[in-house]
Amino acid sequence: QVQLVESGGGLVQAGGSLRLSCAASGRTFSSYTLGWFRQAPGKEREFVAEISGSGSNTRYADSVKGRSTISRDNAKNTVYLQMNTLKAEDTAVYYCAARPYWATEYKYWGQGTQVTVSS
Repeated sequence: QVQLVESGGGLVQAGGSLRLSCAASGRTFSSYTLGWFRQAPGKEREFVAEISGSGSNTRYADSVKGRSTISRDNAKNTVYLQMNTLKAEDTAVYYCAARPYWATEYKYWGQGTQVTVSS
């Protein structure tokens, strides 16, 4: 069982930056792939980025590639999403998720943190 708690969301002007954090419980944190997803009003939840257990492999959605960086600190059981050059279309609730490294689907989800970008 993994519990995830996001933080760092807020209101920011277009062009600004935010760093989201997700703290995880559990003693086998490094065995989980961690991801960030987002859901804008009236839209389906979409993938943003993910990072492997060791942190050596990352993947990004085209919509955030080059503007965002996912990272993790396994000693702190925390994953981060640094978002730069934010746009109004980045406005959404951002969710942290975890899946065992061998799984294809995300199994554990946080409660979400709101990011609002004003234009």
